[in-house]
Amino acid sequence: MVDWHLVKEMKPPRTQQEWEAEFQKYQQFPEFKILNHDMTLTEFKFIWYMEYSHRMWGRVVGLAYILPAAYFWRKGWLSRPMKGCVLALCGLVCFQGLLGWYMVKSGLEEKPDSYDIPRVSQYRLAAHLGSALVLYSASLWTGLSLLLPQHKLPETHQFLRLRQYAHGTTALIFLTALSGAFVAGLDAGLVYNSFPKMGERWIPDDLLAFSPVLRNIFENPTTVQFDHRILGIASVTAVAALYLFSRKIPLPRRTRMAVTSLLAVACIQVGLGISTLLLYVPTPLAATHQSGSLALLSMALWLMSELRRVPK
Repeated sequence: MVDWHLVKEMKPPRTQQEWEAEFQKYQQFPEFKILNHDMTLTEFKFIWYMEYSHRMWGRVVGLAYILPAAYFWRKGWLSRPMKGCVLALCGLVCFQGLLGWYMVKSGLEEKPDSYDIPRVSQYRLAAHLGSALVLYSASLWTGLSLLLPQHKLPETHQFLRLRQYAHGTTALIFLTALSGAFVAGLDAGLVYNSFPKMGERWIPDDLLAFSPVLRNIFENPTTVQFDHRILGIASVTAVAALYLFSRKIPLPRRTRMAVTSLLAVACIQVGLGISTLLLYVPTPLAATHQSGSLALLSMALWLMSELRRVPK
């Protein structure tokens, strides 16, 4: 889909003539000319419906936020703080949709100075994913705050440290998930398919091949994969350390369950990540790994919610 219309595009092509017209639009862009020049109309329909489904699902999600929010607001069921929260969430939903089109548009632009295959900008992909993660995290945090009763836990030195560790670990998990966007955007999962070493080395020769050096962090597939590995290892290490530290502190059963669940999901996510790498990034496994990052972030947010300070 090479156009973006909020309402008009909700109706897919129906006749052969409409499909051929849509296909001709796609043929004007670099992705067809360079990458998919031998694509048939049947194959085009498949990728078109993939994009169409994603956009329609985005609209469903938007309505799932906006319509109930408008109804609850009109009924007077929202407190003043909750109104601010609802406005922020609905604003994020709208921003996410605009950012999605801004990302897709980058894959349709001519890049005469580039020898790379046509692809969306990894920067815009990361921004789109980051925005989605912020929206999801804010929604989950709001729901947990409303649905789960707070524990009256003693504000001891050890408990305060545990809360700080939980916040830091959650931030690290978020950063690791975000770095996955650069891996996906650059196909960085395909450059070194071995673990724990990258090829024959712990530190590959082309780690800092680009100039200036800062470009490597975001544009060199080798560096992007290396960074994602380091962040992943750091995340699971932080989760394990958090779990061991929590064993020294008496915690309510539900909080203990959150810590244990966080560790379990972290171990599963590491296994998924290594398997995805060693098997040359099969799409179903890569999608499961991406979903695992969201599950891990959810567990971390649940733990943060369990440990939050009770208002006086």
